[in-house]
Amino acid sequence: MRSILDIVLIILDLYWWIIIGSAVFSWLYAFNVVNMSNQVVASIGNFLHQMTDPLLRPIRRVMPNLGTIDLSPIILLLGVIFAQSIIGRYIYPYVF
Repeated sequence: MRSILDIVLIILDLYWWIIIGSAVFSWLYAFNVVNMSNQVVASIGNFLHQMTDPLLRPIRRVMPNLGTIDLSPIILLLGVIFAQSIIGRYIYPYVF
C-alpha cells in the first residue's frame, strides 16, 4: 500500500512541475519570447495546456476576474501541496 502512496506522491510532484512549466510558458507566450509557429514549441504549449486546463478551468470560474492577472495556478499549486501534506502526514504513517 505504501508503494501506491509513493506513486501518488511522485505523480503529485510531477504535476506540480507541470503547473509551474505551464505558468512560465504562458508568460513567455504573452511576452512573445517563444514563437508559436514553431511546431515543437506549439506541441509543448499544447501538452501543458491539456494537462493543466481541466483543473484550472473550475478554479477560474469561481475566482473573481482580476483582469490580466491569473491566480488560478497558485490556487492549484496550493491544492497539490495540501494533498501531498495530507497524504504524507495523515495517511502514509498509518498504512501497513
